[in-house]
Amino acid sequence: MKLFNSLTHDKQEFIPRTEGKVSMYTCGPTVYHYAHIGNLRSYIMEDVLEKYLRFTGLDVTRVMNITDVGHLTSDGDTGDDKMLKGARREHKTVMEIAKFYTDAFFADCKKLNIKTPDVVEPATSCIDEFIRVTASLIEKGYAYEAGGNIYFDTSKLEKYYVFGDVSEEDLEVGVREGVEEDGNKRNKADFVLWFTKSKFDDQELKWESPWGIGYPGWHIECSCISMKHLGEYLDLHCGGIDNAFPHHTNEIAQSEAYLGHEWCNYWFHVHHLNTTGGKMSKSKGEFLTVSLLEEKGYDPLVYRMFCLSSHYRRSLVFSYENLDNAAVAYKKLVSKIARINAEGEIDKKEYDRLIQCFTDAMDNDLNTAQAITVLYDVLKSEASGNTKLALIKEFDKVLSIGLIEAAAKLGAESDGSEDIPAEIAQLIEQRKAARKAKDFALADSIRDKISELGYIVEETRQGTKVTKKA
Repeated sequence: MKLFNSLTHDKQEFIPRTEGKVSMYTCGPTVYHYAHIGNLRSYIMEDVLEKYLRFTGLDVTRVMNITDVGHLTSDGDTGDDKMLKGARREHKTVMEIAKFYTDAFFADCKKLNIKTPDVVEPATSCIDEFIRVTASLIEKGYAYEAGGNIYFDTSKLEKYYVFGDVSEEDLEVGVREGVEEDGNKRNKADFVLWFTKSKFDDQELKWESPWGIGYPGWHIECSCISMKHLGEYLDLHCGGIDNAFPHHTNEIAQSEAYLGHEWCNYWFHVHHLNTTGGKMSKSKGEFLTVSLLEEKGYDPLVYRMFCLSSHYRRSLVFSYENLDNAAVAYKKLVSKIARINAEGEIDKKEYDRLIQCFTDAMDNDLNTAQAITVLYDVLKSEASGNTKLALIKEFDKVLSIGLIEAAAKLGAESDGSEDIPAEIAQLIEQRKAARKAKDFALADSIRDKISELGYIVEETRQGTKVTKKA
């Protein structure tokens, strides 16, 4: 298998340090609000990667953190403390907010068929580890105290900007323009390991430390949680591309300074989900969630298929029109699978050929779009029905779009909807959304429009049935 390694900027053969075993770390959510579907694109693609590694026979241990400690907008103690902001917004304690949105995150993951990692560790349970590693970095000369806070000294590194995607001048600005420079820093790129002095005097979560009562910086938690559960060497680190700097850059700096050797071999970054107005973000007001998609009548697995239809290293543009197209494609796929008769012997030669096509696609930097094309090739194959069903079941161990289950639910009887035009299929989805929103007047008007175009819509126990007028 070849993966694009963000650290080396090329596709490399993935070779774990220990034969047959993979240590994998995923940056988890900051649980101050619901995850938007842009966040969840990263988790979907990381889930596919983990499942494919397991599919190939590797033993994967995957660890993820939960950020339930104050997460500042920048390392200069500027911007909002996200957890405190959430608590104030909802008149709850920080830990009540963390519990509620952690549960909401995993509920969304379940709807999207995202497997829960083997280890999920909240930052608040690892304070002793943060203090121990920070103290060691001070002792080794990589950290210093200034203004009551502990900073990592990036000038002590031979190379700090390890990902090198942009110029050092750009990176030194920080996360956005217009923030005040932290006067305590010796160097612009230095970052906080531990806060005792903060503009957030009413910070709810604080702990005793050798440097006074305070709380950890954002970056230290991922390094410590990874090392706690996966040891001194990490095979694979995953996250959204926006975490490459400063978060992952700082993780590498502090981890390798503490350990005294290289830490992680492969870095897997998923690119942004954009809207027509740019990158999706919680800060822009109303944002798209799984629950909102459900309210509009979309199956969450349609969104998963939408994500898999594009390469993870390409920015993906979200629109309801694009999601409607994915819904139509998903429904057609399920309808075709529902019509397969479970008969005949397994054609081993054809089975092996199509499994190889699937693995070739996935081995090529996790090309899920090509893997879905292979899925259609299965349906076009002359192989027996049992061969096709066996292949689809195997592929869906990785893709996890619920094809066999959805086909079983639909029933073996085809309603002919796989042959209807895309325009009619989109109107059907719009009518479903209207019915779910209890806007029956709109649903009736859409049904009338479908009728004018020559199709009949009926509601049956198996779902919506669409047939062409005689």
